[in-house]
Amino acid sequence: AAVLARPVGECRQEDFAMYRFAICDDVAADADYIKSLILEWNREAGQPLRIESYPSAEAFLFAYEDDDSVDVLFLDIEMKEMSGVELAGRLREMGAGLQIVFITGYMDYIGQGYDVEALHYLLKPVTGEKLRPVLDRAMKRLAARENALLLTCGSATTRVPLHEIRYLEVLRNYVTVHADDKYTVKRTLKELEGELDESFYKIHRSYIVNLRFVKQVARTDVTLKDGTRLPLSGRAYEGVNRALIAYF
Repeated sequence: AAVLARPVGECRQEDFAMYRFAICDDVAADADYIKSLILEWNREAGQPLRIESYPSAEAFLFAYEDDDSVDVLFLDIEMKEMSGVELAGRLREMGAGLQIVFITGYMDYIGQGYDVEALHYLLKPVTGEKLRPVLDRAMKRLAARENALLLTCGSATTRVPLHEIRYLEVLRNYVTVHADDKYTVKRTLKELEGELDESFYKIHRSYIVNLRFVKQVARTDVTLKDGTRLPLSGRAYEGVNRALIAYF
C-alpha cells in the first residue's frame, strides 16, 4: 500500500522532488502506526512523500530489485524468515544507498547497525517525539545528497556528488578527490574543506575522509570499506571517533 503526502499550497506535487519512504514490518498494525506518525510529522514538514508498506523482508527486496529509488526504509528487525538485519546486509551488498531506520523492542541488536550504516535505532514503543528528530535528520541527509564539488581539471569542469567521494588527498600543491573516478585539481585542501558537509572529517593534514566509507579506526590509521588505509594523526583519533558516533 502507498500513501501520497502533498505539501500545502498552490504548487503541484510534480513541482517538487518526490521522496519515497518504505515501511517493512510483518505486523500490519505496526506498519500502519509508523505510517500515521510519519504523516503527522509531515503535516508540519510539508515534504512531498510517497509512503509504501511491505509485509516482509522478501517482499521489499523483490520490489527494490525492480525499483531502487527508495530514500528511507523503516525496518522492523524481528520478522519471520528473513530478519531486518539480514535484509539490511543484503541491501548494502547490492550497493544500496538508502537510509535505514531499524525498529526493535530489544537493545541487543544495536551493535549490528554500524555494519549496515543504519541511520538510527527506534526502540519500541515508538512515539512521535522519538520519530520526529530521526525524520528531520533523514531529510537533512537527503538535502545534502544533492550537494557536489565542482572540479575544474584542464578545460573541463566536473560535478562530483559529495556522497560519492571516499576521501580527499593532498600531494604537494594538488588535491586528488577519490570518488568513482579520481580528480586532481590545483586547489588547497582547506578551500575544498569549506565546500564539504558534515559527512567529512579531516583525519590528517593531508587527508579528509567521508565518514560513510569508514570501516575501522585504529590509533594510527583509518581503514575504508574498500580496504584503503589512510594515515590518522594522533590528535584526530578522539575526534574522528566522536564524529562517527554522531554521524551514525
